[in-house]
Amino acid sequence: MKELMDVLNVINGVIWHQYVLFFLLGVGVLFTLWSGFCQFRALTHGVAVVRGKYDDKNDPGAINHFQALSTALSATVGLGNIAGVAIAISLGGPGAVFWMWVVGLCGMALKLTEVTQAMLFRDTSDPENPKGGAMWVCKRGFAKLNPGLAPLGAAVGGLFCVTLLISCVTGGNMFQAWNVADIGFTYFGIPQIVTGILFAVLVGIVIIGGIKRIGDIAGKIVPFMCAIYILAGLFVIITRAGEIPAMFALIFREAFAPSEAVGAFIGGTMGYGFLKGMQRALFSNEAGQGSAPIAHSAAKTDEPVREGVVAGLEPFIDTICVCTITALVILLSGAWSRDPVLTYGDQAPRMHLAEGQTTSWTADPTPITIVNNDQAKAEAKNQLKAEAGVFLVVEGARNSETGGTRHRLNGTVKGTDDEGYRVEWKTLDLAKDETPRIAIPGVYFDFKGATLTAKAYDRVIPNLGFWIVPAVAFLFAFSTMISWSYYGEQGVVYLFGSKSVMPYRIVYCILIMAACAGLIQTQDELDVISTLGTGVMLWVNIPIMLIFGPMAMKAYRDYMGKLKSGEMKGHAYPKAADVIEGKDVE
Repeated sequence: MKELMDVLNVINGVIWHQYVLFFLLGVGVLFTLWSGFCQFRALTHGVAVVRGKYDDKNDPGAINHFQALSTALSATVGLGNIAGVAIAISLGGPGAVFWMWVVGLCGMALKLTEVTQAMLFRDTSDPENPKGGAMWVCKRGFAKLNPGLAPLGAAVGGLFCVTLLISCVTGGNMFQAWNVADIGFTYFGIPQIVTGILFAVLVGIVIIGGIKRIGDIAGKIVPFMCAIYILAGLFVIITRAGEIPAMFALIFREAFAPSEAVGAFIGGTMGYGFLKGMQRALFSNEAGQGSAPIAHSAAKTDEPVREGVVAGLEPFIDTICVCTITALVILLSGAWSRDPVLTYGDQAPRMHLAEGQTTSWTADPTPITIVNNDQAKAEAKNQLKAEAGVFLVVEGARNSETGGTRHRLNGTVKGTDDEGYRVEWKTLDLAKDETPRIAIPGVYFDFKGATLTAKAYDRVIPNLGFWIVPAVAFLFAFSTMISWSYYGEQGVVYLFGSKSVMPYRIVYCILIMAACAGLIQTQDELDVISTLGTGVMLWVNIPIMLIFGPMAMKAYRDYMGKLKSGEMKGHAYPKAADVIEGKDVE
């Protein structure tokens, strides 16, 4: 596994180079200016469309605007908002939050543009199962530009589908299942594979019903789960309201200055915070990836731009609202820079070279106990057990990722309550042959992703995270996996035809179980595979957006001209219950 991670790290180093990130931001700014700040239209006209003002059962498509938005949001508002934000802050520091906001605002323009393009070229020949997405933009769009480019369009569409399936497997499937399995094990001692089997069965039951069933389930789950999580987060934030100004100041300050190491946070440069903030925001809201247009293409509408404007709401809801709540809870609670909760007593672990190695360091097995204070005991509740992940913060050679000199030496807890607990340490590869030293006395639990967010809630209000985060994480992950299964399904249909759908669904469910069966071990491995999936899609989809951007922007200006002239009056708002259930278009 280490060799595979090394290869993937090299690939990620290329596809997530800082110049690539600057380019992505530039594209977001380009479409923001080109559209005349379409973010405003998304927050005004987009809300009216979602509420059903323009729904028409006679328009082509399968589901209404609200269900299309809910389906797309069920893929974006997932564990990226709980676990992804936690990963961004734990690795990139508070400054990563600022760059998440920037991506969220620019992402509104990216999402509007890519969905408008997909709607312009979608295939509604089968009204019960419309087809759309970047692959169809390529297949039909290149042929429209020049009939001789049709083969090229088909090939580029196929390439997009390959990247879509990579992202489907990594971020849309394994990332979600792994995080819920981890939090289930941490809090309730549920074996990870049991969680994997449960998810595989539930997801399988839903995805057999196709986009209509997915849209129906998403339309019910998404508002409910978002409301629960947002209310719980706001409750925590209000209890620490006096600290909010200082926390915002910290976010802005560290976005442009090196993030210093403190507690469990090992530090990072501005560039590292920028990288992690953008990676996790793009992973969460999927702007520019080309995934959401697949769901939106099923919407009932005869106006392509109308659904594009609806899609512009996604990054705002996902990143500006939900991700910010998670970030503030983690920062206000101090969970990101927490103190150690385990102690090794008077005898510190002895650092030494691993057997037969010249630059790989490890430490002797270390007896551990819980630090004798209330905060440590609360954080260690249900956590100190065999196979739990822990780490030491050590000082050594320059960390090539963070730019600092601190590193994490990971370990695994062994033992029982009766015989006591010890840590068996893994190895740490340093660039130079010099003995690392322990920077902070004590041992940290390695709270991974969603577990860190849950512990942040618990630090403010005891047991709130214990009840809220596992339940919401389950719903978030479930909704994300069913939506991404549909995205991947459309990819295999494009590549292999409709006969490939059932084999694909079976493999998709098997991969859920594989992710929970020990295939992924650490938060760093999880970060590597999920960012790979996001990155490869961006590399293919952004050029497609630029090629067909003029068409989308022309359609946008024409639509807004009609809206301003009063040509599109809509009708009275239908009942909210009818919109949620899709009855207003039946």
